[in-house]
Amino acid sequence: GKWHMGVNCKSRHDHCHHPLNHGFDYFYGMPFTLLNECQGTDDPELAKSLQDTYWLYTQMIILAVLTLLIGKLTNLFSVKLKIIICLAICGLLYFICWFSSYGFTKYWNCILMRNHDITEQPMNLEKTTSNMLKEAFSFIERNKHRPFLLFVSLLHVHTPLITTEKFQGRSRHGLYGDNVEEMDWMVGKWLLDVIDKEGLKNTTFVYFASDHGGSLEAHRGNSQLGGWNGIYKGGKGMGGWEGGIRVPGIVRWPGVLSPGTVTNELTSLMDIFPTVVHLAGGAVPQDRVIDGRTLLPLLRGTVQHSGHEFMFHYCGVFLHAVRWHQKDSGTVWKAHYATPVFQPEASGACFGRGICPCFGDGVTHHDPPLLFDLSQDPSEANPLSADIEPLFDTVMRRIGKAVEEHRKTLTPVPQQLSPYNNIWKPWLQPCCGTFPFCWCDEENSKA
Repeated sequence: GKWHMGVNCKSRHDHCHHPLNHGFDYFYGMPFTLLNECQGTDDPELAKSLQDTYWLYTQMIILAVLTLLIGKLTNLFSVKLKIIICLAICGLLYFICWFSSYGFTKYWNCILMRNHDITEQPMNLEKTTSNMLKEAFSFIERNKHRPFLLFVSLLHVHTPLITTEKFQGRSRHGLYGDNVEEMDWMVGKWLLDVIDKEGLKNTTFVYFASDHGGSLEAHRGNSQLGGWNGIYKGGKGMGGWEGGIRVPGIVRWPGVLSPGTVTNELTSLMDIFPTVVHLAGGAVPQDRVIDGRTLLPLLRGTVQHSGHEFMFHYCGVFLHAVRWHQKDSGTVWKAHYATPVFQPEASGACFGRGICPCFGDGVTHHDPPLLFDLSQDPSEANPLSADIEPLFDTVMRRIGKAVEEHRKTLTPVPQQLSPYNNIWKPWLQPCCGTFPFCWCDEENSKA
């Protein structure tokens, strides 16, 4: 499915970020993310406000060239033809530079790979999910007689909400609801039913979750396309608010885990790694700090609380919030060091930007930090202060000490979300033909 970690580091073929260079034995899916551009019918999603700015500057250059040209031809003012030609060439180069990054997103970013080979560029979204599920089915068939790890990252419940005709209009919650229903059907009929039919039901641990909360900024007219987060504040792309990070996890392991059990303990997607290692009878590396904790004791009921006393919530490389589950009292505190600036102010989202930034003028830094008691105020509506909360200073000191200890365990890495690391680089562009002629459809050719 959706890998979203990229492919190359230094050359078009090094595949340093590819799943097969990070422990997986087989890969079928898209190496980047899913964008409106992949469908080609919706408004552009990738750096929309930046594209609007680039296009404005392009129009200004065109207007300047036309004004100078008309002025020279009508003898309104004197200007050398060389200057007009130079300005036109510079404008053309400027347009090519930014439009090649964003105007061809469908061809550059919306690609499908099998292992190291590109099979579709651009990919056919109408068929992609069913192709991915067929690959998952085939993988289970090939590996049913031995232990296997299957990681499926569906393209559903993500803009542009590709939904087959069979499910369109089925939900009273619009296109997003239709998409959720189709995903539910796919997981049940394509994955769980296959596991059951192959006799693997009682020996297979299944974990289903989302990687973030609903995207509040995703709209089409008055239609909400990104889901909803209920009482929880904020959404996708926000480093600390509950609406962006609090999602349900659903686990199935008949014969081992009691059905219908609800555990109100906060865990992390980072817990999947140590859990899988535990299930496979291995041991996590001892030469580094592993942030995850195995979920098995919590799921089996041998412990009552998550292994996470503190959780650190980042936006990019910036620590935005820290959660402390106070074991002796059961209270859950959360301190926000930085929060996104909503646009409009009371909207609860960054509609003006399209996505909330992690730093700069789009973020408010809090000193002292905003403190909430999530046990009593899960919607983070009432920040506490030293005047109204007797434990304020004690809690902030303890959280501050935890942050200090946490930072000692970190190794600095390049900023993955820096402008340079996100700008399009032709020499790194995966291409199934001779660059820049990157078009192919191996899927249909084989069919």
